[in-house]
Amino acid sequence: MDAGSVKSVSFDKLDGSKVRIGIISTRWNPKVVDALQEGAKKTLLENGVVDDNVFETSVPGSWELPVAARFLALSATVDAIICVGCLIKGETSHYEYIADTVSTGLMSVQLQTSVPCIFGVLTCLTEEQAAARSYSGENHGVSWAKTAIEMASLRQSALGIDKKTTLNLGFGKTDGDEPKPFPKAAPDKKIYF
Repeated sequence: MDAGSVKSVSFDKLDGSKVRIGIISTRWNPKVVDALQEGAKKTLLENGVVDDNVFETSVPGSWELPVAARFLALSATVDAIICVGCLIKGETSHYEYIADTVSTGLMSVQLQTSVPCIFGVLTCLTEEQAAARSYSGENHGVSWAKTAIEMASLRQSALGIDKKTTLNLGFGKTDGDEPKPFPKAAPDKKIYF
């Protein structure tokens, strides 16, 4: 069944020269995860991300990815985070709990912090499926890196960070403008929260 489904996403020419990307990798399933992480980093560099603007760290497993992503997002040092891991279904329901919790946790982090978190966690039924998506087939780290650049650029644009100025959400000084005072409530109006 096709129903017009998309088999792969295409990316316009990406310019990562002004974005900062974090890569958080797990230490479980190292052959798969290392290939994904290497594919992601290589793609970032090929698309103009400066090596000094790539922050890399690791955590024990996928369960730890959301809190590590939150720490990194709150540090205000990156514009997007690629969370790389691999879950392979075993004989118990442990896989389902981890996959669901990690995906929900990463979504929560990006919504709370406005730092995009790319879900780079393979959720596979077999080791062969994981291999085909990392080191012996199409390396999904490549598309995750491109997604991170696009989302980091979108974040910068949305928050006004892509301009040569400080963060400006509609108040304060922008390039070439006189400083704008913070808006005040009219004296006869009360503001309630």
